[in-house]
Amino acid sequence: MRFFTSVHLLLLTYIIAIIVFWGISLQKQNTRIHELQLNTLRSQVDSTQYPAIYARSLETLKHSRSARTAQYVGEGATFLIVILIGAVVVYTSFSRRIRLSRQQNNFMLSVTHELKSPIAAIKLNLQTLEKHQLNEDKKKQLLDRSIKESNRLNDLCNNMLLASQMEGGMYKMAREPFDLSELIEDAVEDYAIRYPRRFGQDITGGCKIAGDKVMLHMAINNLLENAIKYTPGDKPISVTLDIKNNNAILCVKDQGTGIPDNEKKKIFNKFYRVGNEESRKSKGTGLGLYLTNKIVLQHKGRITVRNNTPTGSVFEICLPV
Repeated sequence: MRFFTSVHLLLLTYIIAIIVFWGISLQKQNTRIHELQLNTLRSQVDSTQYPAIYARSLETLKHSRSARTAQYVGEGATFLIVILIGAVVVYTSFSRRIRLSRQQNNFMLSVTHELKSPIAAIKLNLQTLEKHQLNEDKKKQLLDRSIKESNRLNDLCNNMLLASQMEGGMYKMAREPFDLSELIEDAVEDYAIRYPRRFGQDITGGCKIAGDKVMLHMAINNLLENAIKYTPGDKPISVTLDIKNNNAILCVKDQGTGIPDNEKKKIFNKFYRVGNEESRKSKGTGLGLYLTNKIVLQHKGRITVRNNTPTGSVFEICLPV
């Protein structure tokens, strides 16, 4: 990136220098043309004998010189503006590609880790069941762990598939009436089974909305997964649903480290994650919040994030009832 910036600035400076050089050269040529025309006028018209004709001709020469100067300056300025606009567009486009390439690289690293971890855990659990004679409680524990890891794989695959479909414009959102309260309760119950004693909920019942039930279920799961990911194991996660002014307000409150103010809008960008995969402790692909935001916007809602008290973040989804 630094090399490209240096070369870009060098070429831009060179082009500007050429434009200035040709501008100066043209102006010198304009001056010589004016002097030649002036000498021709003096040889053809006697200023003392025909002062009026000489004055008009001199004024015409001056006007021609000024017109040529204005033409050179105008064309040069236009060309210079076009060059500068082109340089800005090229630099911005290249910078955007570099950032996207880095984000995609982080995404590939995180996806590789996200896929290998549950696969390795499931394989280890199955090998343990195969090689050892275990009691029923131990078997159930290993099977529950395998199901938990397979759910992680399923969520990851669903996120990647939906992101691809939405980017390609292939996903057609369904619109059907359903009970959002029941959908949230089911999602929280599923996560409470996988992560016991981690969730507290206060869900207002009977919240009916129209939309894509599958997509909204995925959006809720992404928020719950995000809260689990960043909240310490001994801290609770709160999930609430209220109805205010014909809007359903879903809040997921975690007690993690929180999100800096300058990152609050960026976290909804595709592949965006703070830091890099080598130094980042938390798992993730940078797709969950991106998809959640897309899904909420398609349902004519909005999603915001604010600081929790004393620590953590509050993700709030507002959907029209």
